[in-house]
Amino acid sequence: MAERYLIDSNSIIDFCNGTLPEKGKNLLLSIKPEISIITNIELFASNNIPDNEQILLKKFVAFSNVFPIDKDLIDSTISIRLLYRIKLPDALIAATAIVNNLTLITRNNKDFTNIKGLKILNPYL
Repeated sequence: MAERYLIDSNSIIDFCNGTLPEKGKNLLLSIKPEISIITNIELFASNNIPDNEQILLKKFVAFSNVFPIDKDLIDSTISIRLLYRIKLPDALIAATAIVNNLTLITRNNKDFTNIKGLKILNPYL
């Protein structure tokens, strides 16, 4: 079975505004996008998104599999939040990746360091 990836909002934004390095861009172009519900929210939770970027973000999300919140995800998020004392949105993203056996694509490694069972790929390295 091919490896599957959960894409964090920072990687999607960088992809859509053209600042993601070539290696990361090629990876995102080669996979079926999968995102957490919190990433879907984060992508549009700003009034400062240029119109052209907002169009690209909407197309990206429409093409993506967005994971809904279910009991397993809730339980895993609570456990991660209690064990690692990270912000709720990051705990939900980490839980989404772990519950669905996905590698998280993010440049924000520090928020996800040492979470047992979480695989991380930095598209900038």
